[in-house]
Amino acid sequence: MKILVINGPNINMLGIREKNIYGDNDYNSLCEMIRKEAHKLDCKVDFFQSNIEGEIITEIQKTLGVYDGIIINPAAYTHYSIGILDALKSVDVPAIEVHISNIHKREEFRKKSVTAEGCVGQISGLGFYGYILALRGLINLK
Repeated sequence: MKILVINGPNINMLGIREKNIYGDNDYNSLCEMIRKEAHKLDCKVDFFQSNIEGEIITEIQKTLGVYDGIIINPAAYTHYSIGILDALKSVDVPAIEVHISNIHKREEFRKKSVTAEGCVGQISGLGFYGYILALRGLINLK
């Protein structure tokens, strides 16, 4: 099984930004944790992070026929990106949306996920472990 992990804007700033919300661990430690779990589960993971909406859309489109699943944290784009939603709906690749923080306990504008409609599920508020659950969830779908 081959999974693509896509992270949106500012996820590359983990460990630096808003530590009270996102914690002290950085983006590389997140990727390493996912990589180790994928190895245990005998699946391959690739990573993509961008602060640019169009690049994320293009990367989603490239998954068709290449990946068995997508784990996506659209970050701020979660709340308004019809483009990312349309890309997720365009490919026949199951996706799980992940958020490190609980978006439903934050500012009002963060409580709405436009992109979740293009996903088979959503995990929110479990920190980095949400990515592990998403990985296991995608494997369970197959």
